[in-house]
Amino acid sequence: MTPKNPATCFVAIVGKSNVGKSTLLNNLMGEKIAAVSNKPQTTRTRITGVLTKENVQYVFLDTPGIHRARNRLGEEMNRMAVGALTDVNCTLLVVEPTDRVHPVEASLLERFKKEQRPVVLIINKCDTIKKSAILPIIDMYAKHYDFDALLPISAKTGEGMNMLFEELHSYEVESDWYFPSDMITDQPERVIVAETIREKLLKLLSEEVPHGIYVVIEEMKDIRGHLLDIRAEIFCERESHKHIIIGKDGSMLKQVGIYAREDLEAFFGIKVNLNLWVKVKEKWRDNSALLNRLGLKNED
Repeated sequence: MTPKNPATCFVAIVGKSNVGKSTLLNNLMGEKIAAVSNKPQTTRTRITGVLTKENVQYVFLDTPGIHRARNRLGEEMNRMAVGALTDVNCTLLVVEPTDRVHPVEASLLERFKKEQRPVVLIINKCDTIKKSAILPIIDMYAKHYDFDALLPISAKTGEGMNMLFEELHSYEVESDWYFPSDMITDQPERVIVAETIREKLLKLLSEEVPHGIYVVIEEMKDIRGHLLDIRAEIFCERESHKHIIIGKDGSMLKQVGIYAREDLEAFFGIKVNLNLWVKVKEKWRDNSALLNRLGLKNED
């Protein structure tokens, strides 16, 4: 039921790769809806998190990390990230607590200056440095842009999240809600399942394999509300990668399945039967037709 005087707040979460944007989204939501790993470009598509608190509906747009693209997939990810800046009430620029402004961040700040965009700087991972080191970082970024606020937080521990929500109050706009109050994401269930499996692959595999992987859910059946039966196909770019993903006597694939099943059962609230298969599709990251079919091509 929509209350009287409903309000909305659309928020884009942007930044370079691996600064913790998806961890921030999951913390804001209080629910895991975005894949998280310590490898760059974990997020490939724009993921919408919908959080309804009292009379306000927050719509968070988590975007792929902006990076130097080396293939068609990378180009589409960058376009998707920049496209998310359109028609939002506030932009959160997420950075790490370092002593320099990264070129990606400098480029974004130049764009913000031209558009006179309201931006909140989120200095993430502040649990990894001494408190005395935070103020010089704030001063450094303040010289580059007139931010509405500069907030040191830790998306991992939750430190500073209440302060962030207090800041977001000023961007609320009185309007009808765009989503049902019990909705948490616009991502189809099959996408959530595929991203959960890919997240486990990212965490468990060696450096050269993960970014050449995509996951397709071929079948997903709810059996009498007691069991979710899922068949997923994992595609990689090389035969050698296929052997790595499967592992000796299937050990790696089994481990991926165990970890993914745990998350999926927690998310859906029922038992999950997960069948994983591995196939090779060479140079898929430069295949425009395939990227479009997988929802990895920006249509904005």
